[in-house]
Amino acid sequence: MNLKKILAAALLTVLWVSLLEFGFIFGKADAQIVKLRVATYFPPPSSQAKLLEEFGRELEMRTKGQIKVDFFPGGSLVSPVATFDSLVSGVVDIGYSHVYYTPGKMPVTEAVGLPLAYPSSYVSNQVINDFYQQFKPKEFDAIKILWMSTSPPTAIATSKKPIRKLEDLKGLTIRAPGMAGVVLKALGATPAPTPMPEVYDAISKGVIDGEASNFETLRTFRFAEVVKYSTAAWQISHPFPFYLGMNKDSYRKLPAEIKPIFDTLVGEYKEQYVLMWNAVDFAGKEYGVEKGVEFIELSKDEMARWKAAVEPVIESYVKNMVSKGYSETEVRGWVKFLRDRIDFWTKKQIALRIPSPSGPLEMKPEVLFKK
Repeated sequence: MNLKKILAAALLTVLWVSLLEFGFIFGKADAQIVKLRVATYFPPPSSQAKLLEEFGRELEMRTKGQIKVDFFPGGSLVSPVATFDSLVSGVVDIGYSHVYYTPGKMPVTEAVGLPLAYPSSYVSNQVINDFYQQFKPKEFDAIKILWMSTSPPTAIATSKKPIRKLEDLKGLTIRAPGMAGVVLKALGATPAPTPMPEVYDAISKGVIDGEASNFETLRTFRFAEVVKYSTAAWQISHPFPFYLGMNKDSYRKLPAEIKPIFDTLVGEYKEQYVLMWNAVDFAGKEYGVEKGVEFIELSKDEMARWKAAVEPVIESYVKNMVSKGYSETEVRGWVKFLRDRIDFWTKKQIALRIPSPSGPLEMKPEVLFKK
């Protein structure tokens, strides 16, 4: 064999080995691509949906395409009621919903929704994450919790009758599921567990008289188009507890080099969700003003009557949980922890000069930033 043939054979051998290695590497890389289905019932234009979609895009970018995210807003993949079970089964890899869509399934976390006077969503969002980290309720053992969040402070929006005193609620049917419904019943209204995506039509058609949520929903779900009044009631605030959960197998299957990136991003977006929930309350109130909604503030004396009316709700929760096998000391410990953290984060928010549209005067932008 002459030199040219030897060199040609060697070159072909190197080329063949290189092609094999390239094919192996390419195949390996392709096998490492992970697809995640992320779902929320919040409508596509909402800040909640947009920020969760951004989380997915950022995840794709930071993992250089190793993770691909299919995003399903507006309940297009699963309903809010079915989200938890869909996370357990793996129909959804990551899903966002709140605990009142599955009444009784997360009874410990329902304590967060007691009428404990959260002054702002900045405070309540920090508190619910503290609560989860402190107690790690077993009710979430079937999924992996990425972060917790809550809606802003309580406001009751009505279509025809303004709420200026406790008696005005009597005879009204108000959308309020779970613990929120218990609170509204204590105030004298008839609660209805209408799913949020159906509330707009239910109000517009007169099926219900209004809804008990917050300023934020006036814009997110366009309630300002079908209500005329919104009564602020942060002093008895009973926020909706939300969770962003993940299927455990979906998390476990993430490549080892991807998990630190994923975990870091979860931490970053947990904090962004805290700030987002605070900001959307401003946007909701502004939209309400634009649409002509009248915002009502109750007097100190009137609010004292409301607080007295809902106090039994807390005691009833304690007794109910004791009947389920929890000790009274344990349950009262949860309530005390929540009150203590509300106080801590309220002081922290004021110190950090983070404004909110509700809460004490010290949180209002006109006071925080007055010259």
